Amino acid sequence: MKAKYPFDPVLKRHFIIAMGLFLWVFLFLFFSEPLDVGELRFKEKLIFLPTYSFVASLGYLVLLPLQSWLYAYHSQSWKLSSELLMLLAFSLLGLVLVRMVYLFVVVPFEPNPYTLSYFITAIYIPALLVVLPIVAVWRYGLGRYLEKREEEQKVTIAGSGNYEGFRLVWNQLIMVTSADNYVEVIYTEDNGIKKYLIRNTLSAVASDLPQLLRVHRSFLINPDQYKYVNSENGKFKITMIHDLQCPVSKTYLPEVKAALNFTTN
Repeated sequence: MKAKYPFDPVLKRHFIIAMGLFLWVFLFLFFSEPLDVGELRFKEKLIFLPTYSFVASLGYLVLLPLQSWLYAYHSQSWKLSSELLMLLAFSLLGLVLVRMVYLFVVVPFEPNPYTLSYFITAIYIPALLVVLPIVAVWRYGLGRYLEKREEEQKVTIAGSGNYEGFRLVWNQLIMVTSADNYVEVIYTEDNGIKKYLIRNTLSAVASDLPQLLRVHRSFLINPDQYKYVNSENGKFKITMIHDLQCPVSKTYLPEVKAALNFTTN
């Protein structure tokens, strides 16, 4: 199994981090007074500090396409190296943006602004050491929360006796079929179809997971992954996601019709 770093790929939740970053940077600058904030009048603080906060959150948002690309490049897996790269990119981009605000907004006509080296070592890095851990903790917490939710949504397809079972998220599961003394679990992972053999009977699986729908003596399906039913010469077939098909026997047809809400002539 691939080692993964806790991560939430949903962009709209990262917008919440950006909003929190805006507020955190504003409060940090207002009360800690780096960047010569202490020399600013109250009205100037209300003008300049939101600008710094805005570019900090903007820098985070600008990097979200890079985040999405890294996630797709690693087959929808997030690694520690990807997280470190994102934090490094955020730090470097933040330096550029904050320096521009300092030069062109805060001291546009100042003949002797801070040199870049002094700005980095005496101002930006100390501020970054306060802001960056907060961003890292927020991102980690968001990923852990998602992992916890996914774990709560998982189901276990048990193996008989001492044989190991298989645990997966319910929405990954498409169907379970019988295969001699085994059952074959067909599921989705990384936008593809995968199969997993477990030593057990289909009846035992049906008993353990009543939310699965029996459509044939050899097939159980996840009704949430159902697309449509078609018939030919009086024989019915169910099409699931990824266009996987399975037969429907006459024995189970009434129950299947009621569960999937379709009618036949």
